[in-house]
Amino acid sequence: MTTLITAANGQLGRLVIDALLAKGVAADQIVAGVRTPSKAADLADRGISVVPLDYDDAATVTAAFAGVDRVLLISGSEVGKRVPQHQTVIDAAAAAGVAQLAYTSLANVESSSLPLAAEHLATEQAIAASGVPATLLRNDWYIENYLGNFGAAEATGTLISATQGGLVSAAARRDYAEAAAVALIGDAHIGKTYELAGESFTYDELAAAIGEVLGKPVAHQELPAAEYQAALEGAGLDAGTVGFLTALDAGIAQGDLESADRTLADLIGRPTTPLVEALHAAYAG
Repeated sequence: MTTLITAANGQLGRLVIDALLAKGVAADQIVAGVRTPSKAADLADRGISVVPLDYDDAATVTAAFAGVDRVLLISGSEVGKRVPQHQTVIDAAAAAGVAQLAYTSLANVESSSLPLAAEHLATEQAIAASGVPATLLRNDWYIENYLGNFGAAEATGTLISATQGGLVSAAARRDYAEAAAVALIGDAHIGKTYELAGESFTYDELAAAIGEVLGKPVAHQELPAAEYQAALEGAGLDAGTVGFLTALDAGIAQGDLESADRTLADLIGRPTTPLVEALHAAYAG
C-alpha cells in the first residue's frame, strides 16, 4: 500500500510522515506531495518519493496520485479557497480509485460557529458525494496555535480573551499526526468519523501554563466581547484578524472547541500531551 500525504512539507505533514515511519511503514511506500519539491530534499534523502502537488494546479494533483492506494488530505491554509482546492484532491482520489481518503477536518464541525467550520463541512460533504472510502479526522484546536499569544503575555503579564470561561480541548500537533498515521494503516478506520481532542482547559489555565513556560506570572483577563475587539484593534491588528479572533472566542464561549471525547488517546495508545509540555516544546522550537 502506497500512501500519499498532501501538504507534506508543512508542520503536520512532516509529523505524519515521521509517525508512519516510526510505525514501520517503509519509506518507499510513502509519497510526499509538496508545492516545492526542492524544499523537501531531506524527505527524498530518507527514501520518500517527493512529488509536486499544488492544490491550485489540478495537473500536479492528478499526477501525484499515480500508483497511490491511500491519501491524507491535509486541509489547505488559504481560508476562502479551501473548498475548490480540496475538491481538486477529492476528484483525483475518485478518479484514481484509492482505497482510502483521510481528511483533517474540525471538531464539532456540524454544529460549530467557528469561521473555519463552513469550509471543513463543505469538504466533508464533497467527500461523501464522491463515494471514495473515507476517514474523517475532526481535529480540535492545536496547542501550538497559542504561540502567537506568548509575545503579548510576556510583555504585559496578561492573556486577554472573551471566552467567558469556555473550555478548549486542544492537543499537540504530534498527537493529531500520530492519530492520522494510525488511521492510514490497515482498513479498520475506513468509513469512520473521529472527534479528536485533548484534555480540556480554560483560559485561566492556559494563562498559568504560558506563565510556567515563560518563567513569569501570566494572568488571564476576561473581557466583554466589545472590549476585547477594541483591545485587538488598539494593538494594531488588521480587520480580518480581529474578526477571526473575536469569532474564535465567541465560539469557544459557546463550546465549539469543548469535547470530552477521548478517541485521540485511544488511537495513539497513550494520554495526549499535557498542555504545559506541549507549550514548552512549541516555545523551544
